[in-house]
Amino acid sequence: MTDSSAAAPGGPGGAAAQPGTSAVLERKTDEAVDKPWVTVVWDDPVNLMSYVTFVLRKLFGFSTAKAKELMMQVHTEGKAVVSTGDRDKVEADVRKLHAAGLWATMQRDD
Repeated sequence: MTDSSAAAPGGPGGAAAQPGTSAVLERKTDEAVDKPWVTVVWDDPVNLMSYVTFVLRKLFGFSTAKAKELMMQVHTEGKAVVSTGDRDKVEADVRKLHAAGLWATMQRDD
């Protein structure tokens, strides 16, 4: 990371960092790389479809229709994204799903 207290090019006593300098560009680059995270629920041979629907409603507040839609996506496609957000939120969502007995992982959004 660039030290923002360093003098500008041209030697000591130069002007403070201005927009367009490396310090500003580096911060913008970090923000662009920081894609949101997603929680993925995977199909498993153990849990009933009605239970998966119940868990999605309870943990995420989905309507019955939305929870059934996501459950059917898990059932037919093998997985579904059920939440997005920063890493801490998604990690917490995965832990809750694991506690409920569902298979879940997290990954960067594509």
